[in-house]
Amino acid sequence: QVQLVESGGGSVQSGGSLRLSCAASEYTYCTISVTWYRQAPGKEREFVSDTVVSSGDTNYADSVKGRFTISQDKDKNTVYLQMNSLKPEDTAMYYCKVGGLDWGSGTCGNYWGQGTQVTVST
Repeated sequence: QVQLVESGGGSVQSGGSLRLSCAASEYTYCTISVTWYRQAPGKEREFVSDTVVSSGDTNYADSVKGRFTISQDKDKNTVYLQMNSLKPEDTAMYYCKVGGLDWGSGTCGNYWGQGTQVTVST
């Protein structure tokens, strides 16, 4: 099954930038899109952005539009989230999710990375 490795998190001051990466061990016919979510302490996980692997179409949460940009390098099976003009309310654990193939059962399922922490201070 697909393995995901997220990286790029860290601590920055308000107004700073970070670039997150989500590297997948494989893309299969189950990999339609790659989605970034985030979860702040005490809050539910929320959608941030996604991109369709085949077309590059993108979507963003209203809270990050104009500040975050999602992109992909299909040769590396990697999706990036460029985060600019960061605000303290962007502080959260960021996770990526992809559709992956369970080679044993032949079925598709959703797979999550381990998360990468983003902390924005005032």
